[in-house]
Amino acid sequence: MSTTQDPAEDRDTGRETGPVEDILGPPYTAETIPLADDDEGRVIATLVKRPADRTTDRAVLHVHGFSDYFFQTGHAEWWTDRGYDFYALDLRKSGRSLLEHQTPNYVTDLATYHEELDAAWELITERDGHDEVVVTAHSTGGLTTPLWADARRPAGLVGMVLNSPWLDMQGSPLLRVVGTPLINQLGARAPKFHIRRTVSGVYARSLHRDHAGEWDFNLDLKPLTSFPVYAGWLRAIRNGHAVLHGGLDVPAPVLVLSSDQTRWTVNLNDAAHTADLVLDVKQIRQWATSVGRHVTYVAVPGARHDVLLSRPDVRERAYREIDTWMTAYVDGATPRGT
Repeated sequence: MSTTQDPAEDRDTGRETGPVEDILGPPYTAETIPLADDDEGRVIATLVKRPADRTTDRAVLHVHGFSDYFFQTGHAEWWTDRGYDFYALDLRKSGRSLLEHQTPNYVTDLATYHEELDAAWELITERDGHDEVVVTAHSTGGLTTPLWADARRPAGLVGMVLNSPWLDMQGSPLLRVVGTPLINQLGARAPKFHIRRTVSGVYARSLHRDHAGEWDFNLDLKPLTSFPVYAGWLRAIRNGHAVLHGGLDVPAPVLVLSSDQTRWTVNLNDAAHTADLVLDVKQIRQWATSVGRHVTYVAVPGARHDVLLSRPDVRERAYREIDTWMTAYVDGATPRGT
């Protein structure tokens, strides 16, 4: 297997592999994590690593969002410059882990992801010897990881940074009240019913260097118009929202970042570069404290949905916020979670 070629090449065998050169090139490596088969067949996850320049017992584990994968090398390098080994997990059926026979991003229960999160955590802490680990996550990953941390309470978790986490369904309160029971019923009876939606592609085009952005990512792994959404998956999301709204207890300090505004523009104008086009930031602010007992929320003016892919001055401010928070609550902390 070689992740320098087709990201899914040779992975249908499900063989566990040691680290090989990643599609991002050196010093990034990737290793396949074989998972239990599901109703579609073979399942894997992929753990990407970029080591710090010096030996360290501290690490970061990053988890992407929906219709996404890890490509944000600047994010990794910020952490390695800080003395943390950086890991990123491409979840099952996403990014490097998407196999030909699979429905992209599809699960019917967010707890399904516990298997690869547990496996990655074991590799990072027990095999690689990291005593203190910070989790970073974006969008849907920002819902999945707090649910996992609340349920598993992983030893060694010392902090969590959530970048525009998806904490509620955007739309009017009436739509959520009426729509959620319908989603639950449809998701239970016809989980692979395709939920029709219109995706303009403006957000992805605002990011990609071949359009109006500065970032290079694989459009097969992160399409401009996203991947399809299915009823069973959306039901899983709403169930996850319900659990979070009841209150979680992530056993570490949490930083929640978002833009300061949402704009539902379908035009590639300045608003597309200076606001969240995907989620309602008022909802993020409303539900941020449901993640745990120690939560810091920061709205970053002019940020995109992925705050750390914002324009240079904005993302520099975001990194300063993370630095301040790390200095206050994480650096020098003893391992938490039992």
